[in-house]
Amino acid sequence: MNDDGPGLFADPTASSAEEVSSSHAAAPVKPLAVRMRPESLDEIVGQQHLLAERAPLRRLIDGTGASSVLLYGPPGTGKTTMASLISRHTGGRFEALSALSAGVKEVRAVIDTARRRLAQGRQTVLFIDEVHRFSKTQQDALLDAVENRIVLLVAATTENPSFSVVAPLLSRSLVLQLQPLTDDDVTTVLRRAIESPRGLAGAVELSAEALEHLIAVADGDARRALTALEATADGVLRDAAAAATDDDAPVRIEVADVEAAIDRAAVRYDRDGDQHYDVISAFIKSIRGSDVDAALHYLARMITAGEDPRFIARRLMVHASEDIGMADPTALQSAVAAAQVVQLVGMPEARLALTQATIHLATAPKSAGVVQAMSESMADIASGRIGQVPTHLRDGHYAGAQKLGNAVGYVYPLDHPGGVVPQQYPPDPLVGRDYYRPSDHGFERELGPRVARLRSIVRRITGGSRKR
Repeated sequence: MNDDGPGLFADPTASSAEEVSSSHAAAPVKPLAVRMRPESLDEIVGQQHLLAERAPLRRLIDGTGASSVLLYGPPGTGKTTMASLISRHTGGRFEALSALSAGVKEVRAVIDTARRRLAQGRQTVLFIDEVHRFSKTQQDALLDAVENRIVLLVAATTENPSFSVVAPLLSRSLVLQLQPLTDDDVTTVLRRAIESPRGLAGAVELSAEALEHLIAVADGDARRALTALEATADGVLRDAAAAATDDDAPVRIEVADVEAAIDRAAVRYDRDGDQHYDVISAFIKSIRGSDVDAALHYLARMITAGEDPRFIARRLMVHASEDIGMADPTALQSAVAAAQVVQLVGMPEARLALTQATIHLATAPKSAGVVQAMSESMADIASGRIGQVPTHLRDGHYAGAQKLGNAVGYVYPLDHPGGVVPQQYPPDPLVGRDYYRPSDHGFERELGPRVARLRSIVRRITGGSRKR
């Protein structure tokens, strides 16, 4: 909804369903979430960790601080409200830009205006919503104005600013992280909206089950809670008006009314934002920790939110080698097969293959042997432990190779019983160096003794000792 769109109630003091319904058609008003936006510090719900005595945010809102700030947190936690309060209490002119629509030209125009105001002794508070969507060039255009306090910047972002805001702007601002509202906070927001003359003015009441469902739908987002309440109240008040009852009692909202007004809770997930990285991180860590149920929760969360299934499949393939490896060699096959189903069949059917692969990987024995083997071998390369390829292993398929000693003395293992012969394979500096160390998990329990036997045979000629 935009702030100028039709709302529910033209008369916020109306108390009966009939009065509210009749006034609804009289004049459009702002959405409930906008009408209930806190108008003072005392009305802010939650974020107490930022509003303690002498805390930076309280000082800014009280008008005793003068720092630019980056407000970082999920939607519906009060970022826009706090920007408005900071402007009001600093006595500055409030200018708002959205990164979705503003470019460098608009940013510079606001800064030029702010510079003229500052010459007259007036401060400008510049609020930029979705600042993470600004390009580097757009963000750089703010630097001088922020550093010289031509504007007091209040920027809001749902993404971690360490990843989405340029370092110079980050260093010139306070970064304040807002937390999702608690269930008690959302309850306070809803009850206040029902009772306040700015809200529903007592026209409705919530059953305990309806309140619980609205809290679940909100998922810590005050705006979402109020939007759901408004949609539900609109329906029940229209029904009450149509019934033309003379009862002035509040119209009761039941859980069925809430369910009828909203299909389901939208999953908080931005494919380009923090949630994208947080949820996939939790998904992989749950698989690594062998918690199949948690892994399936995060998989469902990503699928429901519309995550690219190819991205999920790629992560499963990486994980199959990274945390399972030879403890269950079939895990990689399962992950690759799921990726092929995603490619050949597509969604929604491919979600079953992703689920199957997730279950396989989460319940498989784990081993970091593959990662350790590659990490240690690459570390030796980086440190200069390389050496020359032994002459008997070099290519002998060209004229003059034997005169150089290349391929001379090479023993073909498959000509011998067991297919393994004593022979030096690594360069001299790496003789006896062990990279792969099987765990005692899954298939590696059987593989460990075999690796030890192979090493004892292969190294017999060199006398190489096992080194770790």
